[in-house]
Amino acid sequence: MTLSPSAPPAEVDALVAAAGRAAQSGAVAEARTLLEQATRVDPANLALWLNLAGCCRAMGDLAAALGAVEAALVLDPRDFVGLLMKASLLERLGAPHQAGAAYGVALTQAPPPELTPPELRGPVDHARRIHARYEEQLGDTLRRGLGAGAAIGPAARRLNAFIDHLAGRRRIYHQQPARFHYPGLPELEFHDREDFPWLEAFEAATPQIRAELDSVLALDRDGLEPYVNYPPNVPLDQWAELNRSPRWSSYHLLKGGRPVEDHCRRCPRTLAAIAQLPQPRVAGRSPAAMFSILLPHTRIPPHTGVANTRLVVHLPLIVPEGCSFRVGAESRPWRVGEAWVFDDTIEHEAWNGSDAWRAILICDIWNPRLGDEERAMIAEVMAAKDAFEGAAPVDDGL
Repeated sequence: MTLSPSAPPAEVDALVAAAGRAAQSGAVAEARTLLEQATRVDPANLALWLNLAGCCRAMGDLAAALGAVEAALVLDPRDFVGLLMKASLLERLGAPHQAGAAYGVALTQAPPPELTPPELRGPVDHARRIHARYEEQLGDTLRRGLGAGAAIGPAARRLNAFIDHLAGRRRIYHQQPARFHYPGLPELEFHDREDFPWLEAFEAATPQIRAELDSVLALDRDGLEPYVNYPPNVPLDQWAELNRSPRWSSYHLLKGGRPVEDHCRRCPRTLAAIAQLPQPRVAGRSPAAMFSILLPHTRIPPHTGVANTRLVVHLPLIVPEGCSFRVGAESRPWRVGEAWVFDDTIEHEAWNGSDAWRAILICDIWNPRLGDEERAMIAEVMAAKDAFEGAAPVDDGL
C-alpha cells in the first residue's frame, strides 16, 4: 500500500493514542478498531501489528491475533517479541507440537539473560520449558515409531544420534583439523569397535601396561612433562591455564615418530602391545604414544586435533569416579581396560572431578578408511610440506 503524501505519522500517532485510551478504559473492541485503522494507514509499522495482535488476544480472537502477528513477522521475521507471541498463540489454539517448535525458533532470537527485560523473563522461561518438553516428546515418539524393527549394534547408535539431531537434543559437530584435512573421510565422534579387530587383544594387555605405568610413577616421575608446552611467543587461548603445568602431564614412549629410548626400556610390554596397532608413519610426526596423567579437579578445555587422517586410541588405566570424556555431542566415562577410538579433529574435552590421579595410554592409528597406497601418499605429502617449510614439525601431541 502506498502512503498518501499527507503526514501519516501524525494520523497514526493520534489513532494509537486513542486506542491506548480505549484499552485503558476497558473498551478493547474500540481499541482494536482504531489499531486496524492505523495498520491500514501505516502497514509497514511492526509495532502496530503487534499491538493489534495484543488487542485481538485480549478479546479472545486468537485466530485474528495470529494473523496480526504473522503480518508483523513479514516485516521482520526475526522479531523476538513477535516470534514469542506467535508460539504463545499456537499453544493457546491447542497446537502443542507447533507451539513447541515455534518456541524453539523464538529462543534462537532471545537476548542474553542479562539484557532480557523483566517483563519477558517469565515468558522466556515458559518458552524454554515448552520447547524442552516438545523435544523430549518428539524424540520419544520417533523411537516408539521404530517398534520391533529398531536397529541394533553400531546402526542403533547412529540411528539414535539421528533422532537426537531431529529432536534438538544433539548438536552436530564437524571435523576441524588444525592443520591437515583429508577430504571424504566420515565425521564420526567415537568409531565403532567392529572396525578394529585388534582392539580386544590390545585391551587384554591392560594389566601388563598398568604394571609398567605403576613402575614409571614410582621410579621415573622426572620423565613426566607438561602435556601442553607452548613457547612464550605462541598465543595460548584456551591453554593459558594448563600451559607448562604439571596438572596435565605426559610420559612419552613414541614422540614425533621416534622412540624415547629411556622410557621405552621401562615399558617393553606396552611397546609390544602398541606395535600391533596400525600406527601412522609420517616423518617427524608419527607414530606417537604416551601415558597421559590428569591430576585431581583438572579440566582439559574443548579443542581439536591436527589431522583427520589419523584416529586416537585411549586405553584407560587408572580411572577414579568423576572422570569423563566428551567428543562432539557424546560423553562417556572411562572404564579401566575398555579402549575406544575417536576422531580428535572433532571438538573434545576431558575432566577429572575426583581427588585422585587419572591415567590413560594414548596412541594414534591410521583412519581405517584409508588404504595402504593412500596412506603412503598422505605421509609423503605431509613430510614434503614440512621439508618445504624448512623447519621441524610442531609437536602436535595427541
